[in-house]
Amino acid sequence: MTHRILVVDDEAIARDNLAILLRKRKYEVDTAASGEEAMRALAGADYDLVLTDLMMDDMDGMALLRHIRQHHADTEVIMITGYATVETAVLAMQEGAYHYLAKPYRIEEARALVQKALEKRALNQEVHRLREQLRERSLPVPILGSAPCIVELKRLIAKVAPAEASVLILGETGTGKELAARMVHLFSRRSDRRFLAINCGAFNDALLESELFGHEQGAFSGAARLKKGLFEAAEGGTLFLDEVGEMSLAMQVKLLRALQERSIRRVGGTVDIPVDVRLVAATNRDLKREAEAGTFRADLFYRLNVVSLRMPPLSERRADIPLLARYFTEKSARDMQVAPPAIGQDALDALARYPFPGNVRELQNIMERAVVLCSDGVIKAGHLPPDLFEAPDHVMRGDERKALTLDDNERDHIMWMLEHAGGNRTLAARLLGIDRASLWRKLKRFGVEAG
Repeated sequence: MTHRILVVDDEAIARDNLAILLRKRKYEVDTAASGEEAMRALAGADYDLVLTDLMMDDMDGMALLRHIRQHHADTEVIMITGYATVETAVLAMQEGAYHYLAKPYRIEEARALVQKALEKRALNQEVHRLREQLRERSLPVPILGSAPCIVELKRLIAKVAPAEASVLILGETGTGKELAARMVHLFSRRSDRRFLAINCGAFNDALLESELFGHEQGAFSGAARLKKGLFEAAEGGTLFLDEVGEMSLAMQVKLLRALQERSIRRVGGTVDIPVDVRLVAATNRDLKREAEAGTFRADLFYRLNVVSLRMPPLSERRADIPLLARYFTEKSARDMQVAPPAIGQDALDALARYPFPGNVRELQNIMERAVVLCSDGVIKAGHLPPDLFEAPDHVMRGDERKALTLDDNERDHIMWMLEHAGGNRTLAARLLGIDRASLWRKLKRFGVEAG
């Protein structure tokens, strides 16, 4: 990996000698003759390390150090001083410098100090990446539910995830397409790298191109510094393009080129940058029909649709409603730092009758509202939105018309708790507030094999 270094000194000979020394070590080196010139350079590029003289006329090294710590916190700084007092070194390091280099310095001393500073920078980047990875891993939860369509979806994700093929996730708004995309990433060989997502419908062409591919400094009005796009930022990981069907035909051409060439070109740039990213896209539109009609590029559709996953609407998995309602209730209660309320049978019956045009996302919002309104420890029908009671009574067909029984609800709750306890029945019993023998008897009554 090539490291980028900025050398700042108002003495041309000292500045050039140090730059030559560093370039011999194969570092990419820029120079600045003043603190203000250094600030302009920092605004236009990302530097791993800045070596700056302490004593300069217009802006001394300490002022530049403070600017770097405030605006470029990840950049390491080595202070160069001809006044190698203990006070100077301590002050510089208290302000956030990695170390100091006293003039006249020995070549090997300078090389070793630069190498150690760059190693620290690399270590900090790795720690940041791991923290991001852990944060991302905590966001998605397993796709909950035991409806046949959900069981099949989980099976397909487990089968598709280890492959490198592009994935197209189809489904209505609010069905959980991004959750499925995250599960594809977490079960893939790229799970130790980043997962980045963007909603293509939220940007016009110019902004979307900049977000995806980045831009060079000065590429357009307001482009004060170089910016890497999501393709570069997700290097080695997964990029999720939500609502890809909203992308214009002009942007589709640019996306197709990036996928075919496995490289991108920043806005205003002239160099092709290789990228290694797995693409997962999602849409609520019928892209196959649009491709046939010419409103979506057929070649891009086939490039995206190597493997497709369909997120079923909540109306096709009504048996999962009590399980999902409990999950969202407990999640909302945790977020609000209150005790999770129970869900009364009248509320469950109302949820069972409602068609949920907004799918799982609508159910989540309904339960969050109910937790806010509930004050007596039980969510009742009166805590649900009035819209639920304007829905037709017969939204289900055939065997689905029967109301869920108390046994059905108890079984769903026990199976949900078992899932969250990782199958540990002792832990599940403790969470349920019963002993293990009672849990065993209930599972036997519900026809669940003992384990």
